[in-house]
This record gives sequence, C-alpha cells and structure tokens, in this order.
Amino acid sequence: MKMRTFPDRIRHTLLFEVIGLMIVTPLAAYLFHKPIMHMGVVGIGSATIATIWNFLFNLGFDHGMRRMFGSTTKTFRIRLVHTVLFEIGLLAILLPPIAWYLNMGLLETLQLDLAIVAFYLVYNFVFNLAYDRVFPIPGAPRAEYA
Repeated sequence: MKMRTFPDRIRHTLLFEVIGLMIVTPLAAYLFHKPIMHMGVVGIGSATIATIWNFLFNLGFDHGMRRMFGSTTKTFRIRLVHTVLFEIGLLAILLPPIAWYLNMGLLETLQLDLAIVAFYLVYNFVFNLAYDRVFPIPGAPRAEYA
C-alpha cells in the first residue's frame, strides 16, 4: 500500500495550517469584533500550544496505558476517552490566556473556541478532500469520492 512521503506530509501540514489561519483569523475577528492582529496571535499561539500539548498528552497517555494495562493498544472506547481528555485539557490550557489576551469573559471565549472547532471540523474534511485530489499519491489507486 502506497503512503505519502515525508516531504509531502510536511507540505500537507504547512498548507493546512497556513490556509486555515488565513481563513479563520479574519472570520473570527469579524464575528467576535476583535482586531485581526489579535486573532492572528491567538491562532498562531493556539496552534503552537496545541502541537506541544499533543506531543506531551500522547506521551503521557501512552505511558499511563502501559502502566495500567501493560499495553498501548487503543480500543475504540479508549480512543474516545483519549480524544475527549485531549480536548478538555487543551481547552483548560487555552481558555484563560485567550480570555485574558482578548479581554473576554470565559463564556465568550468558550464560544469563540467552539466556533473555531466547528470551523476546523468542516475545514479539515474539505482541505483533505481537495489535497488528495490536487496531490494524489503517485502510483496509488485513485480514491472514489461521493
């Protein structure tokens, strides 16, 4: 089975982040009546913190699984718990500094975060569909799209 190359994965990641920030930053600035530069700082800062949190959380989660269960094999249920705990942790890390930086209440900041999460759910699907069409894996059978 063919897989994407390392350089292709780098291109994918960079394009995903840059295009996503180019869309979400002005949109969030408009919807939440905040300066675009402030939303850019929040976007870049959040992406950086999320990357670090992703690394640390996954490392800790796997160590905890190995200690508790003797394995890091994740069932569907464990993956759901993993995802929920990751998002709750990221929310707890990001909400206070974003609320402070943007001079917003925690509830309004939570609304901002949920709006951004909703955007990225749709954006992730559309971006990856488009990326697979624009940059197909050489030699791989073409995926069927509905």
